[in-house]
Amino acid sequence: MYGDATNWNEDAYKESILKDQEIQTLTVFRTAWPPSSNPNPNTIVLASSDGSLMSYSISEIPLGFSDLRAPQVKPNAFLQGHDGPAYDVKFYGNAEEDALLLSCGDDGRIRGWRWDEFVQSQVPGALQGNHIKPIVDLVNPQHKGPWGSLSPIPENNAIAVDTQGGSIFSAAGDSCAYWWDVETCKIKMCFKGHLDYLHCIVARNSANQIITGSEDGSARLWDCRSGKCIRVIDSLKDEKFKVLSSSVSCIALDASESWLACGSGRSLSVWNLSASECVSRMCTRASIQDVIFSDNQILAVGAEPVMSRFDINGAVLSQIPSAPQSAFSVSVHPSGVTAVGGYGGLVDIISQFGSHYCTFRCQCI
Repeated sequence: MYGDATNWNEDAYKESILKDQEIQTLTVFRTAWPPSSNPNPNTIVLASSDGSLMSYSISEIPLGFSDLRAPQVKPNAFLQGHDGPAYDVKFYGNAEEDALLLSCGDDGRIRGWRWDEFVQSQVPGALQGNHIKPIVDLVNPQHKGPWGSLSPIPENNAIAVDTQGGSIFSAAGDSCAYWWDVETCKIKMCFKGHLDYLHCIVARNSANQIITGSEDGSARLWDCRSGKCIRVIDSLKDEKFKVLSSSVSCIALDASESWLACGSGRSLSVWNLSASECVSRMCTRASIQDVIFSDNQILAVGAEPVMSRFDINGAVLSQIPSAPQSAFSVSVHPSGVTAVGGYGGLVDIISQFGSHYCTFRCQCI
């Protein structure tokens, strides 16, 4: 028996297939918790591979953990932040009413919007995207080549902020880190020395320094007064670890800014910056793609559906299953609630006790 093809719409069918593929391949590259007077987490912001920034209310997401049947959830607020993937999102400012939502991406831009304007917009969801103008719009410089030709605009892979100093720092694809002044929207300094593009960056504000991690296999400490590199950390100095990776994909500082965690392929190392020494180094089953300190412990996610918790000496304390088969982001709310985001547009919210609160899949707008 054959179906009736009288009303068959080939274009609609192709569009539905493409939409399905887009949903399945959507990747959450960064999750972030906005500043709030509420001690309990309710809102989370995501930066995704389609260039979008999306805000979700956790209380509106069905409870439970599911890696295959996670509900697809519409965002409460949406911005088309970048042409190409959005790789990072940060908040500039500690007060809810005057914070800026900052993001960077493959288009070489750093853009910033008023957070309260973003979440309180009355524009219907279907019309959101470019409904709010950024108040910060920074573009990486192009480099001059032969006969006056210009290089492509290098991408921004990560950003860090120093709210007190009025600064944004970016890790760019031209092997440089840039220090931007928020007020003037101009570059204050360029940090040169890496031999390949930068993956990650953190601001060590207490020492007026930044730390960068690169595809060249090193992390570098930079003095923001002189612009010079004051220390090179070779996270793969041991020959046993060199076979595991050749790049520093993620770095994190603890709250005291005395301890540094470096993720390099299937290797995680912890450094005492005051003593300039590596205190622990461990092998992992899969490549590490993001790392963060939570009190005196280290959380790491990567190319396997697991969030691992380590102590400062490298001992594995726990491993919690996560929905994304490959996770690119782990972020911790002050309450201890954790968000893990990654491939498939999947996000896990994990309670401070290690149990799954909810899992959801981002909906493409």
